[in-house]
This record gives sequence, structure tokens and C-alpha cells, in this order.
Amino acid sequence: MTGAPVRGSTLAARLTRVGVTDARRAERLLGDAALLEVVEEPADVLIAPLADVADPDQALLALAKLAGAVVGDRRLIAILREILLQDGPPRARLLAVVGASVALGDTLVAHPQNLRVLLDDAPGTGVPVRTVRAELLAAVGADADADVPVATLAGAAGTDAMRLAYRSRLLRIAATDLTCTDPLTRMPAVAAALADLAGAALEAALALARADLDDHGRGVRLAVIGMGKGGGRELNYVSDVDVVFVAEPVEGVDEAEALAAGSRLAAGLARACSTPSTEPALWPVDAALRPEGKDGPLVRTLASHKAYYERWAKTWEFQALLKARPLAGDEALGREYVAMTQPFVWSAVTREHFVEDSQAMRRRVEGHLPAAEADRELKLGVGGLRDVEFTVQLLQLVHGRADESIRSPSTLTALAALAAGGYVGRTDAAQLAVCYRLLRVLEHRIQLYRLRRTHLLPTAEPDLRRLARSIGMRAEGAEGLLERWRTTRREVRGLHEELFYRPLLPATAELSTAEASLAPEAAKARLAAIGYTDPAGAMRHIAALTEGVSRRAAIQRQLLPVMLGWFADGADPDGGLLAFRRLSDELGTTHWYLKLLRDSGTAARRLAQVLSTSRYVAEALTRSPESVTWLADDTDLLPRSVERLTAEADAILTRSDEQVAALTALRGLRRRELARTAAADVLGVVTGERTSRSLSSAADVVVAGALRVAEWVVREEKGLDASPTRLLVVAMGRWGGAEMGYSSDADVLFVHDPHEGADPLVAQDFALQVTTRLRTLLGSVGPEPALEVDADLRPEGRNGPLVRSFDSYAEYYERWASPWESQALLRARPAAGDDELGRRFVELIDPLRYPVGGVDPAVEREVRRIKARVEAERLPRGVEPARHLKLGRGGISDVEWTAQLLQLRHAHEVPTLRTTATLEALEAAADAGLLGADDARVLTEAWLLASRLRDANVLWTGRGGAHADVLPHDRQALAGLARVVGYPAGSGGELEQDYLRTARRCRAVVERVFYG
Repeated sequence: MTGAPVRGSTLAARLTRVGVTDARRAERLLGDAALLEVVEEPADVLIAPLADVADPDQALLALAKLAGAVVGDRRLIAILREILLQDGPPRARLLAVVGASVALGDTLVAHPQNLRVLLDDAPGTGVPVRTVRAELLAAVGADADADVPVATLAGAAGTDAMRLAYRSRLLRIAATDLTCTDPLTRMPAVAAALADLAGAALEAALALARADLDDHGRGVRLAVIGMGKGGGRELNYVSDVDVVFVAEPVEGVDEAEALAAGSRLAAGLARACSTPSTEPALWPVDAALRPEGKDGPLVRTLASHKAYYERWAKTWEFQALLKARPLAGDEALGREYVAMTQPFVWSAVTREHFVEDSQAMRRRVEGHLPAAEADRELKLGVGGLRDVEFTVQLLQLVHGRADESIRSPSTLTALAALAAGGYVGRTDAAQLAVCYRLLRVLEHRIQLYRLRRTHLLPTAEPDLRRLARSIGMRAEGAEGLLERWRTTRREVRGLHEELFYRPLLPATAELSTAEASLAPEAAKARLAAIGYTDPAGAMRHIAALTEGVSRRAAIQRQLLPVMLGWFADGADPDGGLLAFRRLSDELGTTHWYLKLLRDSGTAARRLAQVLSTSRYVAEALTRSPESVTWLADDTDLLPRSVERLTAEADAILTRSDEQVAALTALRGLRRRELARTAAADVLGVVTGERTSRSLSSAADVVVAGALRVAEWVVREEKGLDASPTRLLVVAMGRWGGAEMGYSSDADVLFVHDPHEGADPLVAQDFALQVTTRLRTLLGSVGPEPALEVDADLRPEGRNGPLVRSFDSYAEYYERWASPWESQALLRARPAAGDDELGRRFVELIDPLRYPVGGVDPAVEREVRRIKARVEAERLPRGVEPARHLKLGRGGISDVEWTAQLLQLRHAHEVPTLRTTATLEALEAAADAGLLGADDARVLTEAWLLASRLRDANVLWTGRGGAHADVLPHDRQALAGLARVVGYPAGSGGELEQDYLRTARRCRAVVERVFYG
């Protein structure tokens, strides 16, 4: 029979391939009598196009219903037949609509005359607002060109006509949206069209409300201000339309009378849009964003609004006003309202705790979500639309007072402007925009299905499959959609947390508008007020960094207003700014530097702190600019282990076959670790013993590497296949105790042990050349900092050979070792070279430094005599003993000699005293009852503070040398030291008194414990 559907597995298979899930029902629908009256062979016409439909089953059902609705109307049958039989846009539009929206399919069934909308190629988006407004006003019989449009259709008839016209236009928008090849790209145009349609509906509803009043409300000027998504022209398919009503009496009309009329108009407008009638309601008109919310009057005058915003408005209300836009009513009054509110919007950031309040509001929104829905919330949940919108709005409100280019009420337009202005990284902005578009498209598709207001991702597999197909993810299906949703949430949340909680935001918010804009006079006055000694010079640096239209200058204009204050928190703001300019000149064109400072939670503030506190760190960062990246993460500032550094040094030496290049790289490794430790030190990430150990570990690695290079070079020069002797570098002094400072030399002993059968003279010569070369390689002037290797603690001091054989050391120590040498050996530690030789050397010296039975009384007296002589003779002329950090009273030497005397006395019987570290020795002595706990605490505090101040002298001035051993008198220098060691600003005098008091207490303990 002609027109009968093809039965059997072939048809079912075809249906299944295009996505039909209930093939049996689909076969019945294809045989529907009404549908056969429209199209003779539905299967041949419809099955293939269904492959592109969100829900093929629903589409077939809707077509069957639609065919039944047009039966009996030849004109409508002809239109439907024309649409279905032609392989073109009209059929694609119809199938897309009925396959994605049950509600719009039902609307077509109820009003099949709207098929003309789908037959018409007129676009659904990009239509002028005036055209849409005129269309809806015409539907209610109002003149769009009239000053006050009044509907000629009144009551329910007018309301239904307006709603029919609205849904006709909505159908056109949905058809355009659902048939575009890239819904993410089309989304902003769709949202704008929906907002324009909402505005037109409000205008038509206002015309209906006027028709209900005897005088048509001509005594009042009423403006309807769009807020939220309507104001931003980014409305959803189904959403409350947020509005604020503003009224003004016309001349000669009493204000109270005008407000009463305005209230009636506003209420009538809301009824026309949202109360039940023959046609479904559009959406609620929500005026809760008005002053005082639901408790306030529905309509206010412009002056009343202004008075409220001046006195009572909360932070969130100004954020809401960012999107305010006239939607309907008196357009001139609407513009006046927006012009009145804008100064409030862009000065809101200066309110106390503005940024913190905005951040707290976002957290509260999240906290109020039902737990069962939180992971499905497209709008309010973690990684949802609000994360994007709140982020963009906060950045706008903080920076928009000084930059009008970023004030757009549209989220995506504002995001693009923020990226163009350098407030957001271009990559981050692009990623955020893609995520936002996807979330909005998902929201649209979910709402379109039944035209219900919802923001929840569905859970049922058929719903997810339909949703995936509706956005072009047919192949990926439900699982692919869910994975993309999860990925999008993670990306949005990550960017939200990075941008929304930037420390720059609250800091920028605290500045005045003039300060934030770097206005010259205001900036110069601020610089002088917060402690810059040369404001004019600082302004020159600022101008050099911020002038021009480059992205680099734009980001600097964001950073500097805040960083100027952070520099001022340091002891040398002028020096900090100068160092920042130098660093920026070096790094400003790199892709990561300014992005890091703008986006990192800590990098910019930390950079300001170290540059204005430590010339040593400032110079180190300038020499190694990539080190700035460490400031963003404490992990990068933590000392590297010896094992890790050793592996890196080994890689350097393995790759290199040229001694200068190899040693330059090794010294560069040490310089890098000095910089890392210094930055961590100034920032308080690493302090005290960890600092000393880190500096000592770097010396361990570079000396070990230099020994390898020196030995290899000497072998090459002598034509030797192997070394004639084993070599050992013994760390002494502060290096031996792993207590080095930033300017410490490496005190050493050089030991060698000839291989069996080797000529002793050849071995000695070889060892001498290697050790001499090692000292030269490490101590010579070059592009990387030198490490002076000091061998003055060797037997016979400077008069003795630089390197001795193991046997020579054994003979010397047996016959001629003096008390000071036994004392010096307390800090001897094998640091580089042959491990077995190191073990044997330790066995050799242990009896000297840990004498059985304790130190001889005569030797103890000699130790005290030497200490007194050092105090009398080695203290630099003109330096107050109380202020010399190393040799002065209560200084480092006092503590170390006291600890060492206790070791000489008792280490043979107290194993824990056998340590090269001063503080470990003090702790062991206290634990063994050899030193009172209070005395140990006093000595420890004195040693730590004096050591810290020696390092602080280097960090503050950038120079080592003798000056580092002296507590300065200069007030500025003391202030600088105080900031380095973590005291608050203006605490130089307090630091001075703390040290002098600590040293006095220490000296009292030394007098009692050491001198007896």
C-alpha cells in the first residue's frame, strides 16, 4: 500500500543508527495517519535528518502531534509539507526545535501558525532592539513611536497576545540557536537576543498596564531598569527578570500621586508577564534588588534611590548595579538613573572590606547549596557560572574606577576587556571564556527542554544523552559530556581561585582613586608620606615602568600602586623600587614575569619585600632573574638536599670537558643556592640552623666538584691515567660545623694518601698541584661568586705544607699537636674526596679532640689563655667589644669556645658531645647535666642572634667582609637589620637593645662556665 511504513529489522536498524532509542514506537509514529497525510513516505524523508537532532524519539512524537494539529487546515498542511520535504534550513530548524524542546514543540502544536516562523529565513539573533520592541507592541495594539505606548488590547486578550508574540520570537531565537554549527560561539548573541526580547516584553506589558489606568499613567514617568543578566544582555531562556523601577512625576503632578500611579503600573507590568492566563506565563518579574529589597517600596524617585545608595546600600548592591541598564519605559529617565548610579558602582571598592565582603558573599552562596545538588549546579556550584561572573565583576570593580575600558555589564565583553588591559592573562581569559560559554550553553539546552527555570545538570542517562547531542557531542555521549563538565568545573574553579583571591585585589582596593591611577601629584605625595627619601627619583622609575600602551606597561600600572606600598614596608623603599625597575628591564619582555607577579598569591608581595629589605637578594635575583619564580611557592624556596645537588653537579661535570666552563657552572649552582637560601631567609621561610646547613651543603657540593675537576686537569697535564694518591678535603671551622654564613670562607685541611707502590714525592707533588688548582678554580675572579678556600688551620699554619700525607698528619699530631689544634679538630668533618681516607682520618683525630680522661688541666689553662689573648689582640681597633658579633663579649666566639671546652672535657665519656655543630654540643651538654638548662638556653640564643645578625649585615648591605662582624651604630643600618631578621618597621633600636642584653647574659654564663 502506498505510504505504508517499511517494517522489519532494516527500518529499526536505520532508526537506531540515527539515535532513536525506541525503534518500535518510532515505527508506529512513522505510520501515523496524520503524518502520512502530510508526507507520503515519512521514513525516507525524516530518518536521515534525525541524526542531527538532540532527541530523535521526541522529535518524531512532536511531528506526529504537529501533523495532527494541522489536519483539516490545507494552508498549514501545505506549510508543514513544504518544510519537511525540502532538505534545507526550515526542516533543520523544525527538527532541531522539536527534538530539543518539548515545550516549544507543544507551543507549535497549540499554535501551528508559528510554522511560518520556521519557514522564514529571518534570523533569530542580531535583530535590532527597536524591531523586536515594535513587534511585541504591535501585538497588543500599541504604537511603538508614541511617547507613551498604550495597548488597545486590554485585559487577558492583550496579555495572551503579548505572550503569543513573545513565544513566536522565542521560537525564532531557539531555531537559530539550535541549528548553528558552533553553539558556544553563538551563545552571546543568543543571550543578547533573549535579553532584548525580555525588554520588549516588559515594554509591551507596561503598555498593557497603562491601558488599565484611566489616565494611562500619564502623570508619571516610569523607567524599568534591567539588572542581572537582563541588564547585561546575557539572559537565559527561562530566568527571573531582575528589575528596578524608577518614577518621576511629570510637571504639575504631586509626587505621592505619581508614585502611586507608578506602583500601579509596575504591579500591572509584573502581572502581565507572570500571572496565569490562557497562555503560559513568561517569567517572574523580580524587583528584589531594589533599595531595601522586598521590604522597600516598589517604586522610588531618582532622588530617593540616590539617598539610599549614599547612606544605606551594602557592598552586594553596588556589585548588582554594575549591570544596570534601561530596559523599558521612559528611556531618558532610565539613562539618568544609570548615570546617577555609576559613581557609586566605581567608587564602591573604596568601602571598608569591600573585596573581603565580595569574597565572603561568594562563599556564602556556595555554603547554602543543598548537598545533594551541589555537584550538579551549573550556576551556583563550585566551578559554575557564578565563579566566572563573580571573578569578572570583582576585577572590574577593583580596577574599573581607574580604567573605563573594562566597565562593560556583559561578562564575556568585560572578560575580553580585562585581558586586553592586562588584568587577566590572555590564555586564562580565553580558557575562562570557553568554559563560561559551555556552561551557558548547557544551561540553555537544559532550560529549553521544558522551558523551566533550572540550573541542574540532569542525572538520567537519556537526558544526558539528549544534552550531549544538543551541543554537538553525539559521538561522546553521556559519559563524554560528564567528563567535559568535570573538566570545565576544575578549570573554572582553578582560575576563579587564582584570580578572585589575588592578594593584589584587597591591596588595590585600599588605595584612593588617585593613588590607584598613579596620578603624578598624588603619587609623589604618597611616596613622601610612606617613607621614600627621593620621591622625584621614584617617580622617574615609575614613569619608565608604566609609560606607553604596551601590555607590559598596562600590567605595571596595576602592580605598582600596590607594590609601592609594599616597598615602603621594607627598610629601603627607594632601593627596592630601583631594584624592581632593573629586574623588570631585564625580565619585562618575558611571557611569565609580569603574569607571575599579577596572578600569584604571594610572588609580588614577596618580591617587594626582598628587594626593599636585602641588597644581597636584589643583586642575586638580578643575576638570576628566573629565580623570581621561587617566590610563588615555598617548596621552591626550601633548601635542596645534598643528594639532589650532588646529582646536579655530577650531571654538570659529566657533560663538560672544559675546566673553566665546568667550574663556572658549579659556582653558578652554588650562587643559585645562596640566592634561594637568602630569599627564603629574608621571607622567614628558612631561618637559623637550616640556613647555615643549606649554605654549607652548597659548599660541600662545589668543593667536591672542584676536587674532581682539579684532579682530572692535573692528570691530563701530567699524562697520567690514574691518580697516584687518594685525596681528602676536610671541612673545618664553621664549614665543618655546617654553620656557614653568606660570606664565610671554607676552612679546610688537605690530606692525601699515596696508593701502594706510588712514589711518595710524585704523590706529594700531584696532591699539591691538585689542591692548589682547586683553590684557584674556586677563588679566582669570574662571572660566578668565588669561594675562598682557607687552609690556615693546617699543621704549622701558613708555614706548613698546603697538603700532607696521612702518615705525615699522624706523625705531626702524635709529636707536635698543640691545644689549639685539638680544639680546631673538634669541627673537622670529611667533606670531599676518598670516603675510606675520610674514615681513617676521623679515627686518627678522635683521640686528640676527645682525649681519654678529659682534657689535661694544663691544656685547659692554655685554652683559656689563648681565648683571652684572642679577645685582647684580634678585636679590630676602634670597635666596641660589646658590638663585635664574632669576637666581642657574648658573641659567637664566646659561645663556641665554651661548647668546645665542654667537648674537650667530656666528649670521651659522652658520645653525644662528639659533634662538629655548636648548638648540638650545647644541647648534648645540657642533656648530660654538664651545663644548666638555663645556661644552655642563654648561650644558644646568643649564638643564634649573633649569627643571624652577621648574616643580616650581608643581606642588608649586599657585602661581606669585616663590617659583617659588627653591630652598626647607624640608625638606618639598624633599621635594615631589624627588617631582615623579622622585626617590625621602626625597630632598629629595639633590635640593638635585644642584642646587647642577650650578649651581656651570654657573657655572664661564659665567665662562669668557661673561665670558672
